[in-house]
Amino acid sequence: MTRHMTADTTAGTATETAGRAFEVTWEGELPASPQEVWEAFTLHTTGWYWEIDYEPRVGGAERGLTGKGGVVSVWEPPRHFTTRTLPGADEFNELDHRLRPTPRGTLLTLTHRGVIAGDDYDAELDACRRHTALYYHSLGEYLRHFPGRDAAYLRLDAPGGSASGGFARLCRALGVPDGIEAGDPVTLTPAGLDPIEGVADFVAPAFLGVRSADALYRFHGRDAWGWPVGVAHHLFAEDADAEAARRAWATWLDDVFTSEREA
Repeated sequence: MTRHMTADTTAGTATETAGRAFEVTWEGELPASPQEVWEAFTLHTTGWYWEIDYEPRVGGAERGLTGKGGVVSVWEPPRHFTTRTLPGADEFNELDHRLRPTPRGTLLTLTHRGVIAGDDYDAELDACRRHTALYYHSLGEYLRHFPGRDAAYLRLDAPGGSASGGFARLCRALGVPDGIEAGDPVTLTPAGLDPIEGVADFVAPAFLGVRSADALYRFHGRDAWGWPVGVAHHLFAEDADAEAARRAWATWLDDVFTSEREA
């Protein structure tokens, strides 16, 4: 999968809220037809993103992508899809997806426009850019290895103390070897949980992605921006229980950061 991403901090956009506008663009070739890509980001979001629901029409409701919900502003399957926050909301976000068939799959161009309020513009923009790279890489992994499937999805944050140096501690507790690179086989050994055998499919300073035979495991080093670290997992096994997994990982995260403080 080829990909290209830019961040344009001068892009103009109509906004309903005070703040500074931004535009982040991701472009990549995905290993699936436009219809399969369309279904992945409109029907099967738990497999690579998180749980989002769209009413399939212009003017349809969006639930889950933005905090207070949004609206579908373009619905042209399988070529063009746009959703944005509701007019009059105290935030502004618009995600525009354009799909074009290629000999090997689909060229997807995502343009994310929004407004960042407050004093953390640079950090928020950097976080948006780097999270986008992870999510759309995960879309490619989903289409390549788990196409058409829904997942049991869980996401949770570590205790607040993980906001300082937490990602390094998390990786150490998982047994991630030093110098790991994308494509390396890896065995994660979180204490009290079953070992995870897989491949490191995404390695970046603030993120680790591991793909197993029946899951995509994502570890977020949000301490890079002064926020707690987190985990987000997409579990494809037929008997996967997201709530049980969430409880187990919450206990593990609490144990990791409690024991680190005591040490």
